[in-house]
Amino acid sequence: MKFLDLTKVYIRSGGGGSGCVSFRRDKYVEFGGPDGGDGGNGGSVWAEAVEGLNTLIDFRYQQHFFAKSGQHGMGSQRTGRTGEDIVLKVPVGTEIIDEDEETLIADLTTPGQRVLLARGGNGGWGNLQFKSATNQAPRRANPGQEGVERTLWLRLKLIADAGLLGLPNAGKSTFLAATSNARPKIADYPFTTLVPNLGVVGIDNKEFVMADIPGLIEGASEGRGLGDQFLAHVERCSVLLHLVDGTSSTITKDYRTIIGELEAYGYGLADKPRLTAMTKIDALDRETLGRRRRALEKATGGPVYLISSVAGMGMQEVLRALYAVVRPGIAVEEPEQERGTWQP
Repeated sequence: MKFLDLTKVYIRSGGGGSGCVSFRRDKYVEFGGPDGGDGGNGGSVWAEAVEGLNTLIDFRYQQHFFAKSGQHGMGSQRTGRTGEDIVLKVPVGTEIIDEDEETLIADLTTPGQRVLLARGGNGGWGNLQFKSATNQAPRRANPGQEGVERTLWLRLKLIADAGLLGLPNAGKSTFLAATSNARPKIADYPFTTLVPNLGVVGIDNKEFVMADIPGLIEGASEGRGLGDQFLAHVERCSVLLHLVDGTSSTITKDYRTIIGELEAYGYGLADKPRLTAMTKIDALDRETLGRRRRALEKATGGPVYLISSVAGMGMQEVLRALYAVVRPGIAVEEPEQERGTWQP
């Protein structure tokens, strides 16, 4: 299924039915009088977050959603039928934004959450409603209220507990595949990952959700590479895991490139809790590993985890550290333990 995280939809609620002007004319009935019924209410347009969806691709092929109008009132005090509502089924994590692409209308973050997008028009009164002591034969009825027409944007931000960041080929997809049930595409060329991937990670009989997004490059905030549009999918994460390729000769520059793109993106992403891990350590000798680790620790100002997704080295420690931030209460394993267990 193709991934789509931004789309435009056109909605319109149903108009209310008109009231009826009618008089009772039954044979052998001594007294007649007005008996026009009211018009039915128009259908409304709703949005509902449902489980089992992770893309907005359905709205690529159907963008117009028009609820039915209410039926007109009829004689014999018969009220018109109410128009049927329309419900837009969207993935959990969908934001509904006004046509100006800035005003947030709703953020559907829990399954079953619903929001009214356009209320149906009220049905008009029939002439029976206007009967009074001084006007016993009214010949007027109200027209139904018109429906509401809107243009909206649907923007999906995947909901995950932890998010992966890094340059292309830093080992994000390999890490996700090694620690979860996800099976992202893995290859030895840049930009293998073209869309975000989600995986459920298990550690110590506990689980959390991790998101892998396409790699960033210098100038991503200006549209280079795949740009920074996919950073929206880690805005909801409690913690970010920054993976740095240990085989790169410019390891500190690689680290600062990603931090610079986070700061340029904004929305508080650079201020989120962040862990740093150096990947592919199985391809380094001890001397090179120690030198690059010290350089990266100096650049980050904190500890650096050493991992190898292929060899399964250091994975448990970094997962426990992530879970300690996602679900406070679990002690974080110190990354220094890696020094004594690593073997070239």
